[in-house]
Amino acid sequence: PGQADLDGAQDMIDGIIKEKNCGPVMVRLAWHDSGTHDCSITEEWPKSGGAIGSIRFDPEINHGANAGLAGAVKILEPVKEAFPDVSYADIFQMASARAIVYAGGPVIDMKYGRVDATSPDQCSPEGNLPDAEAGDEGKFGGPGGTASTEDSAVEWHLRKVFYRMGLGDEEIVALSGAHTFGRAWADRSGLGAE
Repeated sequence: PGQADLDGAQDMIDGIIKEKNCGPVMVRLAWHDSGTHDCSITEEWPKSGGAIGSIRFDPEINHGANAGLAGAVKILEPVKEAFPDVSYADIFQMASARAIVYAGGPVIDMKYGRVDATSPDQCSPEGNLPDAEAGDEGKFGGPGGTASTEDSAVEWHLRKVFYRMGLGDEEIVALSGAHTFGRAWADRSGLGAE
């Protein structure tokens, strides 16, 4: 995309965040789109997942960890319609970075030019994102995703999820702390206030 398209998309996103007070869900959307990455997969793009805009497709948008994010995708559709040369992946990541700025955080130096997944066949399998609660057997995660993340200890479940993405313990702590941004609503994530 050209700089004029990126500037226009950013202006539009800024307006949406201000009008709808939706910064936290934009951060969650961008993270959940990128959080499917598996650094151990060496096959050609897009097999390793990541920020490829695939979250907009069913089945990925309906994965349990993505509860409520279809609304966030819908909020950003007018940006894609106005600036079709900007990928969904770039729009989702831009919305997250701008949300951080509007929350008083730093300006994040972004690189644009991500290529979108083009079909549901390019979605990552369910199970690549962490579980917020243990299942009926007291275990977090499961055998799904690109590798099992199942563990009865939450810290090892998180490590299995995030080590797969190439993150270390310091990054896991920072990412976990990011969950304090905004509020939890049951209709958006399955947890929190009704």
